[in-house]
Amino acid sequence: MKLNTQHIRSDFLAGTVVFLVALPLCLGIAVASGASPFAGIITGIIGGIVVGYLSNSNVSVAGPAAGLIAIVLAAITTLGFGNFLLAVVLAGVFQLVLGFAKAGTISSYFPSGVIEGMLTAIGIIIIKKELPHAMGYDKEHEGDFFSYQLTDSADKGLFGEIIHSFNFAHTGAIIITIISIGILVAFNKFSFLKKIKVLPGALVVVIAGIIINEIFKATSPSLQIGGEHLVQLPTASTASEFFGQFTFPDFSGFTNPAVWITAATIAAVASIETLLCLEAADKMDPMKRYSSANAELKAQGVGNILAGLIGGLPMTSVIVRTTANINAGAKTKISAIVHGALLLMAVILIPGLMNKMPMACLAAILIMIGLKLASPKVFIHMWKAGKYQFIPFIVTVVAVVATDLLRGVGIGLMVSVFFILKGNMKLAYFFKKEEHHEGETIHIDLAQEVSFLNKAAVKQTLAHLPANSKVVIDAAGTVYIDYDVLQLIRDFLNYGSKDKNISVTLRNFKPAYKMQALHVHSEKDLIIQTANNEYSNKANKPVSTH
Repeated sequence: MKLNTQHIRSDFLAGTVVFLVALPLCLGIAVASGASPFAGIITGIIGGIVVGYLSNSNVSVAGPAAGLIAIVLAAITTLGFGNFLLAVVLAGVFQLVLGFAKAGTISSYFPSGVIEGMLTAIGIIIIKKELPHAMGYDKEHEGDFFSYQLTDSADKGLFGEIIHSFNFAHTGAIIITIISIGILVAFNKFSFLKKIKVLPGALVVVIAGIIINEIFKATSPSLQIGGEHLVQLPTASTASEFFGQFTFPDFSGFTNPAVWITAATIAAVASIETLLCLEAADKMDPMKRYSSANAELKAQGVGNILAGLIGGLPMTSVIVRTTANINAGAKTKISAIVHGALLLMAVILIPGLMNKMPMACLAAILIMIGLKLASPKVFIHMWKAGKYQFIPFIVTVVAVVATDLLRGVGIGLMVSVFFILKGNMKLAYFFKKEEHHEGETIHIDLAQEVSFLNKAAVKQTLAHLPANSKVVIDAAGTVYIDYDVLQLIRDFLNYGSKDKNISVTLRNFKPAYKMQALHVHSEKDLIIQTANNEYSNKANKPVSTH
């Protein structure tokens, strides 16, 4: 597969930014999942280099996902790490099958309001989870660095952790956070800084954070940020020690049903999260390119197979890394590959230097990303789009923040489907009244497609037609009418209209619809043999009953 090197400089710098964001994420998610920190690094490296290369997406970035923490933790606890790794391998195989079966097309059915709501909610959750880190409150969150799952304890409440963190605020961390945010704002606001492509704002923030903390260490130990507030990268002094961190699956668990159930669960959740992220990435892509969901499932499948074989965690496309990638100016998949290569180099060559990096400056980077995702402009834009867009959007935001990613999106989808059904019911026909000397005439012009979803609306309208009126039902602009709706109109034509003495005229119904009146109550009634004559329109006379 040929890589596009046209934007190599911007992609390399974007990959550097994503590396800085992904490093603590890989470590934290691994420990929170009950695995070694190195397992998260393995997944980040494979997600960057292998999946980045195989993926059809230009901007999405894969790695260990917070959304899988609960599943992974339960699987490792019940199956053991060897059997868990086998489940990861099998999950990758399942994803490959889904990709070849073209199951990725399901992503086309995610409404834009729900995707926008998901992104906004992720922004809010990022800010919520990073504010304690920004104040130096990390001790309680070893292994949960930059996790965007809601794991607040019941006694603290939804946002109680932020308030609680003020009790443990660290002055040195707060100073570094403020300086870091100031640097990022300056890089966004001042054009002369935007032109400095060699040093992106996020990289300057990390360098400044390390230098400031070293100054604190030399001049004011009370402000120094200690080890529990720094990045904690696993170190190995020898090659054998490094390779000893790899673990292999236990293939004897192949006949264990629990392994297969875990594999199917991981494949399903990881695939859904990946498709959601891919849809969101295409929406955020400034070049408005479209990615193949099926190709992405295949790439993720290969990545999970490799990760499971050498001791890694399952992976998905991750919205935090992807957003950081796009905001950093990524243009092609090279940025994802660069981020994976830098993770590999960091864990081999400079783990000591990486461990000097304050969590506070990384928190500042993610807080700024969260502010972009949850910008007030997004709420204003969705409000102006109308209630059928805004209500699913705001419901998705609240549901994702209050529960988790998959449940929240599911709730948003249900609300969106409700409004789609409601809209379909209203769009089944155009209803109007005209006054004629014979009395009131009601025109019902059917829409282009009238499905079974419209049956209730059509039935309601026909049931409430006034007695002794004249009704014209026109199918001139209709391509398809569902059988249930046709039967409903036939029943009204033959029975319902007689009870209320309603004169019914059918226009432009296709011969195949066989719209016939079955009963003649008097000589004054006009017998409808068929709508064929009306559809052929030779005499241009409507088919009627009265």
